[in-house]
Amino acid sequence: MKNLFHKETHNNRMLRLLPTVALLTLWGGCLTSNAEEPRFVDHSLLIAPEYPCTWPSHPFPRFAIIHSRTIGPASVYNIDTLLIDGNTGTQLDVPPHSVARPELKREKSGPLGLAYTDKIEPWQFGGEACLVDVRGILDKAPKGTSPLIRPEHVERFEKQHRQVRFGDVVLFRSDYSDHYYRPLPEGRRFIADILDRKAPGYPDPDPDCMELLGKRGVLTLGTDSASMGPLPDLAEPTHYAGLRFGMIWTEGATNLGALPSTGAFYCLLGPKHEGGPYGEGRAFSVVGGELPKRLIESCRNKRAIDLSPTLSPQLPLTSPGIGTGNHRQVYLKVDFLYSEYLDMWHHGHLMDSMTGTHLVPPSYALPADGKPIPYAPEVRGWLEEYEKKYGRRGSSTMTTEQVPIGWTCGEARVIDVRSLVGSTQQTHWPASPEITVEHVQAYERTTGNLRPGEVVIFRTGHNDKYLRPQSADAGLWLEPLQGKSEGWPAPGPDVIAYLKEKGIRCVASDAPDLGGVDPGQALMTYWALGSREMVGVEFLVNVDKIPVQGAYFLFAAVKVRDCHGGPGRAIVLY
Repeated sequence: MKNLFHKETHNNRMLRLLPTVALLTLWGGCLTSNAEEPRFVDHSLLIAPEYPCTWPSHPFPRFAIIHSRTIGPASVYNIDTLLIDGNTGTQLDVPPHSVARPELKREKSGPLGLAYTDKIEPWQFGGEACLVDVRGILDKAPKGTSPLIRPEHVERFEKQHRQVRFGDVVLFRSDYSDHYYRPLPEGRRFIADILDRKAPGYPDPDPDCMELLGKRGVLTLGTDSASMGPLPDLAEPTHYAGLRFGMIWTEGATNLGALPSTGAFYCLLGPKHEGGPYGEGRAFSVVGGELPKRLIESCRNKRAIDLSPTLSPQLPLTSPGIGTGNHRQVYLKVDFLYSEYLDMWHHGHLMDSMTGTHLVPPSYALPADGKPIPYAPEVRGWLEEYEKKYGRRGSSTMTTEQVPIGWTCGEARVIDVRSLVGSTQQTHWPASPEITVEHVQAYERTTGNLRPGEVVIFRTGHNDKYLRPQSADAGLWLEPLQGKSEGWPAPGPDVIAYLKEKGIRCVASDAPDLGGVDPGQALMTYWALGSREMVGVEFLVNVDKIPVQGAYFLFAAVKVRDCHGGPGRAIVLY
């Protein structure tokens, strides 16, 4: 079994995005034709059941999205459940994929055997993209065998540009995913046909190439192949050759042709799974203007803050709801294949799409069309009240994969609303203190006006104070929702409307959600967000560590089609 874990886990990298033009969005969220303006490029494969987005070998689980609740009489929100393995879509590998834990005292044991996805420092996720063009070897190999990327390919890049070094993200561009990531059955060419020896393998580096990069100090790589492991028998040697240096890498990138050879900022962000040797992620780059250089320097100098909690079955990461039967899917670890050498299980997760740090797209609270919704009577009353004051609620089909990455990234503006804690009367619970326009304007008077494209982050302190293991969870969700304690501060629809006027696309919070514990008020806040084509990022931590000036917020959700939430990772570079 020595290669069983790796032959699947390295190969567990499959995915390529729809072969379309790059999603280029100005960091403020608008399309731009000015080459000097920064723009975001999406390098992630679309995750959907009819795509070859998971490793096809038994017993790797197939990806599934379950639309658990849809807007109607029983729910005011579209609620999804995901069954997802870390080897799904564009993905991240970290050292424990091949490096055994130190206490196992095996040949490949070492401290890096503990560097799981939840332990990697956030600065390592990004850096300057160095594009090594290997298109010349695409499909130049026998069936079932990968053409090899060798040290001379890297050395050729270095002769043309410069020597690669610490702080670079070396990306191998073969255009493999651009060619072969297609809906099934055509998409079998992506991985399955290689395993069945019906087609040449995807290009990948050999161990000598990894050795060269490791000695250069490169700690972050990427490939647009389905895996960083050459088939049929070099997957594990290549993985270990790189991971033993502490490298991490992207597997299943796409659209690398949209990047210059050097100078772009590249990043991969994904959910922070406890004890994860790999994980699903979202890869993107920033091209043009001065922003890439600024972000590259932040990563090179290790100036980064992680704003996402670790995802663990021991933590209360999803809402228990109000009343019996209204809870969201809890976060579960699903073991499916054991590696004896690493003494570790392959595992996926069953979870609500709004687990931990996550995206709130417009379609979360808005119906897909303008047809009347048979809401419950109480909700119809809320809708009438809302539309009298704020106009039509509207509709939206904008699910997670349609939200431009540029909408969830921007200069961080942290508004401290902790002074609101304790301001409600117990007789009115369940209630959340309302963040008002006056609070935002007071912030602007002291720090300067909000500007278009910035990300507004409300600092409530709630998650940092109350996020504890499930057995001790009372203050985070349960007591506020049950009216036994005050809820967390939350913005009302007036604030959302004001922020939209300021050109703000993304609103974030270090509370469990942006709605608060009063169901009517929460729904109006989400209606206001969705109807104005704004998005939310919820469930942050460590917001108090964000510098007052010079901090750039980055968030990206896993690119799941038709998803009304979206787990992801938020960081700040400064």
